[in-house]
Amino acid sequence: MKAIQSSFTALLGAIFVVGLTPWSYAEEISSKLEQATTLTDLISYAYRENPTIREAREAWRVVVEKYRVVTGYPDPQFNVTYFPEPIETRLGPQDWSASLSQKIPFPGKLSKAGEVVEADARIARIELDKTVRSVVAAIRESFDELLYIRTAKGVAAQNIRLLEHLRKVGETAYAQDRAALIDMVKAQAQSGQLRYDALLLEELELTETTKLNGLLNRSPDAKFGRLSGERYRPIAFTLEELYRLAEANEEEIRIAEMRVKKAGAQMELARYENLPDFKLGVFYSSIGEPDVSHKPSGAGRDSVGVQVGVSIPLWFGKNRGRVARAMANVRRAEAAKTGFVNDTRTKVHFLFFRLGNARRLIELYQKDLLPQAIQSMEIAETWYREGEATLSDFVETQAVFYNFQLSLARARADYGKYLARLEQIVGQTITKNGGGSGDNNRKEAK
Repeated sequence: MKAIQSSFTALLGAIFVVGLTPWSYAEEISSKLEQATTLTDLISYAYRENPTIREAREAWRVVVEKYRVVTGYPDPQFNVTYFPEPIETRLGPQDWSASLSQKIPFPGKLSKAGEVVEADARIARIELDKTVRSVVAAIRESFDELLYIRTAKGVAAQNIRLLEHLRKVGETAYAQDRAALIDMVKAQAQSGQLRYDALLLEELELTETTKLNGLLNRSPDAKFGRLSGERYRPIAFTLEELYRLAEANEEEIRIAEMRVKKAGAQMELARYENLPDFKLGVFYSSIGEPDVSHKPSGAGRDSVGVQVGVSIPLWFGKNRGRVARAMANVRRAEAAKTGFVNDTRTKVHFLFFRLGNARRLIELYQKDLLPQAIQSMEIAETWYREGEATLSDFVETQAVFYNFQLSLARARADYGKYLARLEQIVGQTITKNGGGSGDNNRKEAK
C-alpha cells in the first residue's frame, strides 16, 4: 500500500506543479495534440485544464482551511450597557458599564472537533483522487474509441478501393459475358454500404472528438493529430488479487473507511458536548459623583470585577440523544462500507471477465479468423480468374474480411476501455510490463 500511496501522492503533486506552470504550457501541449496525440499528452493536459479536477482540488482546500476555524476558540464578546437614567448606588450614579468575556470549551472538545474535520479533509483528498482517476479513465475510454473509429475509417477506405477494383473488373467481365448482372448488383450494393459506413464513421469521429475536447476543456472543434495507441498487454493479476487491490485502493471503500473513523470521532465529540463549557471575563462600571452634601469614602470610584461562568448540561435527554445519534452514524457508516466492498467485488468480477472476453476475441480474430478470411479471398480470386467461381463469391469473401477487420478493431477498443475501468477501480496498472506491474505489484496485492 505504501507504494500505491506514494505514487498517488506524486500524481497529485504533479497536478499542483502543473497548476503553477505558465499558461503557455497548455498552449504548447494543445499545439502538440494537433500534430500527434498520445495518451500521456492528453492526461497531462487534463491535469491542468479539466474543470472537474480543479473543482475537486479547491473543495479539498476548503475543508483543509475549515480545520483552523473549527479548532480555534470562539470569538470573545464585548458588551457595553448605557443607562439613560443612571442607577443610583452608594458611591454615586452608575452611568454605563462594559464587559469582556471569553468562552472556554471543556479541555479536549476542540481537539475532537478537529479530528472530525481531519476526517473530512481526508475524505476530500480521496474525492480528489477519485476525480483524477475518473477523468483519466474517461480520457482513456474516449481515446480508445476515437482510435477505433479512425482504424475503422482506414479499413473502410481500403475496402472501398478494393471493391472499386472488383466492380471495374466485373463491368469488364459483364461486357464480355463472363459475369452475371446479379454479380454487378452485389458489388455495387456492397460498395454503397461501405460508403455509408464511411460517412457514419465521419460523424462518429466528430462526436467523439467533441467529447474528448470537453474532458480537456478545449474548443469542441479542436483537432487531434495522428493517434499513437498503446500496445496490447495481457493483465498480470488473478481475479482474487484484483479483489484485494480494489478493496485496498477503490475510492468509495476508502471514503467509507474514513466515514467510519469520522463517525467514531463524532461519537467521542458527542460525549464532550455533554460536558460543561467555561466562561471568563472582566467587568467595568463607570460611577459618577453622587449629588449629596456628605460624600462617602470612595465616592465616584469606578468598579472593576472578574466574571467566571460555567454552562450546565442539565437536559439529560438531549445529551443521550447526541450520543445515540453518533452511535447510529457509526453503524450506518460500517454498513455502507460493507455495501461498497460488495459492489466493488461485483464490478471487478464483471470487468475482469469482459476484459477476458475482449482478449479472447482479439486472439481469435488475429490468429484464426482474419488469416482464414485472407486465405478465402485469395482462393476466391484464384477461382474467379480460373472461371470456377463468380464475382459474387469474391465480393462475399471480401465482406467477411471487412467485418472481421472491424470486429478486431472493436475488440481492441473494448479491451482498452475495460482495462481503463478496471485500473480505475484497483488503483494501479495491472498489465504485464505496463509501468509498475509485475512481481512487485503482485506482492503488493498479496
